[in-house]
Amino acid sequence: MSSTVGSRYVQHVTATAGFAYGVIGADIHVLGDGTPLYVLEDHRSARPPDSVWLLDVPSRMLDARYAVVDFTGRRTELAQLHAWRTDVGRRLAARWLHAPGGQGKTRLADQFAAEARAAGWKTVTATHGPGAAIPQPGSQDLRLDGSAGLLLVVDYADRWPPSHLNWLLSNALLGQPGVATRILLLARIPTCPPALVKTLTDLQAGVSHQCLGPLLAPAGDRARMFTAARDGFAAHYPATDISGIEPPVRLDHPDLGLTLAVHMAALVAVDAHVHGRRPPDDAAGLTCYLLEREHQHWERLYQHRNHDGHPTNLEYESPPSVMAQAVFTAALTGSVDHPTGKAILTGLDLETHPQRILADHGNCYPPADPTRVLEPLYPDRLAEDYLALTVAGHSAHHRSFPWAAPTAIALLSRDADGAAPAWAPRAITFLASATQRWPHLGTATVHPLLRTDPKLAIDAGSAALIALSDLTHLPLDTLKAIERLLPRDRQFDLEPGAAAITRALLRRTDTATTDLADLADLRDRLSRRLVHAGHYDEALVPAQDAAEAYRRLAEADRAHLPQLAAALDSLSQRLAERSRHHEALAPGREAVDLFRHLADVEPAVFRPLLAACLHNLNMLLGDLGRLEEALTAAQEAVHLVRGLIESDPSTDPKLLAGSLHNLAVHLAKLGRREEALAAGQEAVAIQRRLAQDSPARLPGLATMLNTLGLDLRNLGRHDEALAVAEEAADKYRRLVDINPAVHRPGLAMTSYNLSLHLSALGRDEEALAAAAVAADLYRRVAEADTAVYLPALGASLDRPGRLLSKLGRRQEALAAHQEAVTIHRRLAEVNPTAYQPGLAMALTRAGAELAGVSRRREALESSREAVALYRRIAERHPTAHLPGLPYALYGFAWVRARVGRELRQALSAVREAIALYRPLAEQEPDTFGPELWSAHRTQADVLDKLGRKAEAAQLRHALATAAATVPRTNSGGRARSSAADGPPERNGDAGHRAGLSGGSREK
Repeated sequence: MSSTVGSRYVQHVTATAGFAYGVIGADIHVLGDGTPLYVLEDHRSARPPDSVWLLDVPSRMLDARYAVVDFTGRRTELAQLHAWRTDVGRRLAARWLHAPGGQGKTRLADQFAAEARAAGWKTVTATHGPGAAIPQPGSQDLRLDGSAGLLLVVDYADRWPPSHLNWLLSNALLGQPGVATRILLLARIPTCPPALVKTLTDLQAGVSHQCLGPLLAPAGDRARMFTAARDGFAAHYPATDISGIEPPVRLDHPDLGLTLAVHMAALVAVDAHVHGRRPPDDAAGLTCYLLEREHQHWERLYQHRNHDGHPTNLEYESPPSVMAQAVFTAALTGSVDHPTGKAILTGLDLETHPQRILADHGNCYPPADPTRVLEPLYPDRLAEDYLALTVAGHSAHHRSFPWAAPTAIALLSRDADGAAPAWAPRAITFLASATQRWPHLGTATVHPLLRTDPKLAIDAGSAALIALSDLTHLPLDTLKAIERLLPRDRQFDLEPGAAAITRALLRRTDTATTDLADLADLRDRLSRRLVHAGHYDEALVPAQDAAEAYRRLAEADRAHLPQLAAALDSLSQRLAERSRHHEALAPGREAVDLFRHLADVEPAVFRPLLAACLHNLNMLLGDLGRLEEALTAAQEAVHLVRGLIESDPSTDPKLLAGSLHNLAVHLAKLGRREEALAAGQEAVAIQRRLAQDSPARLPGLATMLNTLGLDLRNLGRHDEALAVAEEAADKYRRLVDINPAVHRPGLAMTSYNLSLHLSALGRDEEALAAAAVAADLYRRVAEADTAVYLPALGASLDRPGRLLSKLGRRQEALAAHQEAVTIHRRLAEVNPTAYQPGLAMALTRAGAELAGVSRRREALESSREAVALYRRIAERHPTAHLPGLPYALYGFAWVRARVGRELRQALSAVREAIALYRPLAEQEPDTFGPELWSAHRTQADVLDKLGRKAEAAQLRHALATAAATVPRTNSGGRARSSAADGPPERNGDAGHRAGLSGGSREK
């Protein structure tokens, strides 16, 4: 707990049992049992241990934690890291530093952190738990206190569950304003997972990759590194002449591209020289030599177990064969708490008492956390090799044991309740990684384990699945069995591994089967799993291949028509996700046609699928600006679902809620506001009941509340609209706390609309703050996924631009509108129907602001282009877009009145605007009456500038006389405009809405 004493914070850390841990200046995230999800610790470079202790087991000198060898080589990579650290372009940046195991990532990161600390940066390490070594009792003081910046180093980032990384990235430590913050993520896999990239981008972090490549051979880095390592290791041996010690293996050997391999060569060369032995001359022999030295240490301890005069003076009773099995076990389990360690060894039924074995093992391999046992062999690559070489089936010069493979299988057996062991993620990952170098290990352990229990791979988690997906010799039947057991519903932490397994299966199945139906189904599953894992671009090709395969199958046998329809719907969604809406339309329409035909034959089976497919089609048509067609599809979906519920009351009502919501969206866009409100209210009522029983329905409720608020606003019910919008925003904030990457777009949308509601009630400063939040959120998500969210960003910029102008901050307003013009122009080049209206509106607003800051020529051109665009748009879709044309004409006239040019054109334009506004104002006086009144005011201004003073005065007198009857604006005041002010706030801003996908392939 923490308390405040004066201006000083004091943290009291208390343990009722075991070990306590606390931090100052950061968050602690814990699992349900109180175990830390991860441990944050102030980075400190380790001091090398005592030389005598190191020499007992020479491999200890390879542990990067002890930094026995001075940092050598990698100066280019280190300089690149420092350039990234000191780049002033971003406050927050993350780098994915990747290389195979043994390439020196940890040592490089340690040197980088030490140098950053010397430069005045706060350096912190994050270690994943449970099982993370807890630092010294008490608090870790992570306050920055004037530090030049913050560096967070995350090792094994590719083995963290994605949700745990998300929690780490949400830590308050990383979000301190004005503090340069860098996150270094160390990993074996070469690409930062897309979901993690999205989370980082949502946090406005720059994301980069850096590969730690093989060492240059042999005269460059390898030679310098060998010499430095040889000298560093030799310093811990009794004085001896090392000048003649040469590499035991040729430095140009491909296996010596790893930093660890060069260090092993140097260590073996020194150790063999000191002990008068001949070193091995191959890379595998280096490993065997060091592992044999481990065995010798166990043998020496055992032989001197009762010798009081032995310098170690240790109690030790475990025979070498027992210690070999304990070390093998620890390599698989990793460190565990004492009761678990005792239970593990008890289950193995070894000849020595488990308590004694744990104590002896702790003497050989002291745990980093004193509360834990079975500290594994380090480095990891050496532990992986030990697993492989202890199992029979290799030709290397290292003793194997008959108990090894059975021990691995026993350690990964399920308990009486059917639960996989807690160490399964580590064990499967280590076994799979070692199998890539030592195939016999897979044959003896991984293959039989997963053949018998393929679900074990899934229980081991995403990192294990990714490691298994790289095993080219994993039996195809086993790979198929694992893939079949992958959950069909979305599981965030499992999605990268699920995609990797399905990708590997398709790669091998493509060349091993001629069954087109199996291939089609597998391609479809891969497409969906790639989407779930964030690989949107990659997901498109298997979706296309699946649709094509099902088409061939359906041509030969109509029994495959349902699969073809579903695959086409899926393909349409994949194309739409990448903003390829025009291409998405054909497969979307064909899917609906097929499902409609199938529903005529078997209505009970296919009407729900038809309704879901119509969901997706009406959303697509709306995105394309084909609003009448979108409305027709939405109406058919609602009609279908109502019929399903009438015939079968057990039908899930969520489908009706989603159908009604989409119907409300399209009705509102077409100006049918009363109908839109009725549909939206019914959707919210249904979804609210569903959300009470299932929190998973909360996102849908938040979306529907957002739409309902807009429908209420459109009918002038502003207080009700604001209350509903605030409820939607509150729900989205809660959702963002749970999953920022998924729900930030929803919060952005709701914040934009909240700005509309506040402005309608005259609360402009609050409205500007909400609009700024919306634009900032949209900018974040657009950086992560430009194709999907750039349109929303462009639309969101109009809101702060208008409010800044209204508050007299014209230069800032102009910047917002010009950015909106740039974005909409880019979008309209790709999809003119959908994005030209936004471009025309942005041009109108930019023209007004340009005139306001006396940039006359640009103002005239911008307003001219806006009118031309709106004329073309209104010709195509008069019902939906006609209101925009009089506004653009009115803006055209206002600009010319302001700058005093092209006044006759201005008079003609404003008269046309008035003629168009009149019928609109009769139909919707609250929306268009103020704009009509303001257009008349601009007409008077134009007449004044033309020297027609009497006509202008007469018009102003008529306006003043009629002022009492002029409809009030949504904020309660009368709209007005003169040559001193820009065009008024349009009441016709439709706000930001989101439809709900039917998800026929996902649900």
